[in-house]
Amino acid sequence: MTRVLVVDDSSVIRKVARRILEGLSLETAEADSGPAALDACAVAMPDGVLLDWNMPEMDGYAVLKALRRMPGGSKPKVLFCTTENDAAHIAKARQAGADDTMMKPFDKDILRIKMAAVGLI
Repeated sequence: MTRVLVVDDSSVIRKVARRILEGLSLETAEADSGPAALDACAVAMPDGVLLDWNMPEMDGYAVLKALRRMPGGSKPKVLFCTTENDAAHIAKARQAGADDTMMKPFDKDILRIKMAAVGLI
């Protein structure tokens, strides 16, 4: 089964994303911070990561750069989830190794389309 790690400092966003992803028959895990996400990846590298950009302590950009340097870190498909929609943010995410970006707020249809676009469903 495909496993997706949902990384967001908002418990509400994690809960919504988890329900949608599980409804798409994806196994999910959660991390509430960048360091927790990297710890989770070190234990079991997921197939995909739904990654929030704006988090305290360690933002999603730093998480993505660290993830891509980890053993097996090139494997997960990373979907950045952000409120930032300017071209510079999207380019920065792509340059760091993001597979796609998605704007908040999102709904079931948008998340399904994005998961399909990166090959997770």
